[in-house]
Amino acid sequence: MFGRPGGGEGVMSASARGRGEDRVQGVRGAGSTDSPTLTDREFGQFRRLLYRITGISLSPAKKALVNGRLSKRIRRRGVSSYGEYFRLLSDDSERAELQIAVDLLTTNETHFFREPAHFEVLRTEALRVDALRTGTARTTFRVWSAACSSGEEPCSIAMVLADVLGRRPWEILGSDISSRVLERARGGRYPVERAREIPPRYLSAYCLRGVRSHAGEMLIRRELRDRVQIRQVNLNAGLPSLGEFDVIFLRNVMIYFDMETKRQVVRRVAARLRRGGCLIVGHSESLNGIDERLKTERPSVYRNE
Repeated sequence: MFGRPGGGEGVMSASARGRGEDRVQGVRGAGSTDSPTLTDREFGQFRRLLYRITGISLSPAKKALVNGRLSKRIRRRGVSSYGEYFRLLSDDSERAELQIAVDLLTTNETHFFREPAHFEVLRTEALRVDALRTGTARTTFRVWSAACSSGEEPCSIAMVLADVLGRRPWEILGSDISSRVLERARGGRYPVERAREIPPRYLSAYCLRGVRSHAGEMLIRRELRDRVQIRQVNLNAGLPSLGEFDVIFLRNVMIYFDMETKRQVVRRVAARLRRGGCLIVGHSESLNGIDERLKTERPSVYRNE
């Protein structure tokens, strides 16, 4: 139940915000003394598999990560080695297990209003486009969070658009390759400690505090969740029919790609931008030399001219 203690629907107050550290979504396999050891050859197999499916390029330093994150699956499936587990993943009848392995090997670090300057860009862009689209022919303002992880980014976007555009037409697509984190994104429910990341006025307007059996949780209000569509999308493959967007967030994902994969992913994603639309990448990322069709508006912000 989410509401005020004592009954009735309530909102999260600033005083309810907790403190906590950003979480890295994923499983950190503990291993055990009887767990098999990942050989260099087996690590190379998993590196190539992950690169082929997701475009993510693991450095040699990630061998321990692969060993740890897959160790529990090794034990659960009752196989004797990482090589045997790899062969199991190659079986067409084990697609569900392959998805589990991909989920475990993709790191999903996120939080609400990460890199806050980008949300000011979003606010300005929403106001600019809204001023241009008037009357009965008003087009829905659309935003794509292209690596949304467990949903904090699209929820942050929704709060800004609800504030700026209100009941005018707007919608958000949140996508990720990991089915595990997308289930969390669809629920819109987060530990109350994450509330500290949300501006107080948004917290009181758009979040509910969990009580009784849901104590320690917060829930994004349904009117925002209903504006966000969550679906699984692999940026390293041909994109499904998604429509066009005014703003696309492609943040803190290209750091895992080599140059050629970056070019392919940006080409696919940028093709979904409306003319004049904005593509936003992470502050530590750049599109220099990747796609000349996109013009730099400011560091990490590009416009499709």
